[in-house]
Amino acid sequence: MDLTGKNVVYLGGFGGIGQKCVQELLQRQIKALAIFDLVENAAVLAEWKNKNPNTDIFYQKLDITQKSDIEAAYKATAERLGHFDVVVNGSGLMNDRLIELTIQINLLGVINSTLTALEYMDKAKGGRGGLIVNISSVAGLQPTALMAIYSAAKTGLTTFTRAMANPIYYAHSGVGFITICPGFTDTGLLEDIGSKTTFTYETPMVAMFNKIQRQKPEDCARNLVRAIETAQNGAVLMLELGESQEVDMPVMWKPQLSD
Repeated sequence: MDLTGKNVVYLGGFGGIGQKCVQELLQRQIKALAIFDLVENAAVLAEWKNKNPNTDIFYQKLDITQKSDIEAAYKATAERLGHFDVVVNGSGLMNDRLIELTIQINLLGVINSTLTALEYMDKAKGGRGGLIVNISSVAGLQPTALMAIYSAAKTGLTTFTRAMANPIYYAHSGVGFITICPGFTDTGLLEDIGSKTTFTYETPMVAMFNKIQRQKPEDCARNLVRAIETAQNGAVLMLELGESQEVDMPVMWKPQLSD
């Protein structure tokens, strides 16, 4: 997708990866950018507006755990912009001590955001189609025992997004889906990991975790925006150490049909 002149919604745009992705998107001369996040970063928002006077940049308060917040944010954005072309679901939490919140933010909230966005984007309902990008994780590709709850939520998100990319749905709505699975990225999400693990007792996994190489958030952002521009509907992309690789997801089961 050529992003020039497009309207973009970014959930979690003030986060560690989110800010870098927004900066990349703004280099593409997009027409408008709506930032959905729980807390406004007024200084960052003002800087973006000052440096990009030709882009309509604004903030919508959003608690992704509240469906009413999600619906209100999209409604206000649709009234302001008329339509949106790209939605990036980038909100995330990694803390297995907060079980319900981890699932609400990483899975249920993204599902609600996706289905709400579709109400406006679906060509069968008067929309223009577009692209929804859901940010999962390498923990959504490979079970991560240190963070079993987070891994379960992200695996669910990967599966949900792949299912939504079904060609039958795409032909109906004109809305494509891609799944982004970043590797370890140097953001606040990885800080104080010992207090966020599934279990409180010490394991060698914590020491191993601290040795895993991390990519820069700006490298992750560059590859994410490039994926928006080039990836096909249904693509699952692993962004690891500054590189982007499409993941070939194996077919593990096919239904047996009766005659």
